[in-house]
Amino acid sequence: MVNFVGAGCGAADLITIRGKNLLEEADVIIYAGSLVNPELLNYAKNDCEIHNSAYMTLDEVIAVMEKAEKDGKNAVRLHTGDPSLYGAIREQMDRLDELGIVYEICPGVSSFCGAAAALKAEYTLPEVSQTVIITRMAGRTPVPESESIESLAAHGSTMVIFLSTGLLKELSQRLISGGYTPDTPAAIVYKASWADEKVCRCTVATLFETAEKNGIKKTALITVGDFLGSDYALSKLYDESFETEFRKAK
Repeated sequence: MVNFVGAGCGAADLITIRGKNLLEEADVIIYAGSLVNPELLNYAKNDCEIHNSAYMTLDEVIAVMEKAEKDGKNAVRLHTGDPSLYGAIREQMDRLDELGIVYEICPGVSSFCGAAAALKAEYTLPEVSQTVIITRMAGRTPVPESESIESLAAHGSTMVIFLSTGLLKELSQRLISGGYTPDTPAAIVYKASWADEKVCRCTVATLFETAEKNGIKKTALITVGDFLGSDYALSKLYDESFETEFRKAK
């Protein structure tokens, strides 16, 4: 059995109970060493075989999984955040399907959730935004033309932008071209939930200079939108005039 496990967004105690149990039971762990908190490896057994995939190719990762399967061992593929977001797990699962190796997925706390916690913010404020767009700038991995920053910015909703800290000058320009005003609230969250977490509030126009001033070059999320402002409507859920199946309106 291979288990893809979401490590959470950084802090070792933000892994799920299921994920922690799988780490404790694993005979082999392949972890994304460039992003996963190494403290999570403290949950592993003393005789657990551990591989850092930062130094491995896809073929090498699959070879370790295949050997573990042949040896009757349980393997954990430990990914940062939640594996479903920028985790490159589809290509691994397809290869395991070809080999007839059974696998399951244990979700994790994504860094976009960790960023909201660090900001003490709610992405979906009534009458501000009810939509969260998760995206990235094109880099070595391209982005479909229909998903350009400009076209997504045109919605004016909450945006959380991954893997783009090194492209902030261009990102600012494209966000503004798409419809955000230069003074739209924004924030850079560096290593959400890690011990060296840093939260930098700014505007769309000042993203680059804010990152430069704070020495942030990578491992950060960019959040954009009026959810970072002070104006919003109260939820109907707790409005005394709003009737639900559990509570009569007053």
